[in-house]
Amino acid sequence: MCSAVRLIDFLLELYSWVLIAYVIVSLLMSFGVINAYNRFVNIVFDILQRATEPVLRPIRRLLPDMGPLDLSPLVVFLLIWLARMLLAEYAFRPACLGG
Repeated sequence: MCSAVRLIDFLLELYSWVLIAYVIVSLLMSFGVINAYNRFVNIVFDILQRATEPVLRPIRRLLPDMGPLDLSPLVVFLLIWLARMLLAEYAFRPACLGG
């Protein structure tokens, strides 16, 4: 049980880092800091977008339209934080500490 809980926690943390990378690359591309026509940048952005869009798309549908401001990554970060806190409170203690 402890291994499964640690794996879930690790995957949630890893997804948080993927989401951070997506937000940073997206901002750098939109402000013209990195060349959006570069093949490597397009490949990296495509991979990050394919990893994050299935989670961000349903949240974007629920949030009101705020123009160019996209708050869906913030909502996902909050949900991941909540899931990790619940995991730590209810799964780590009984499974990994023997109590």
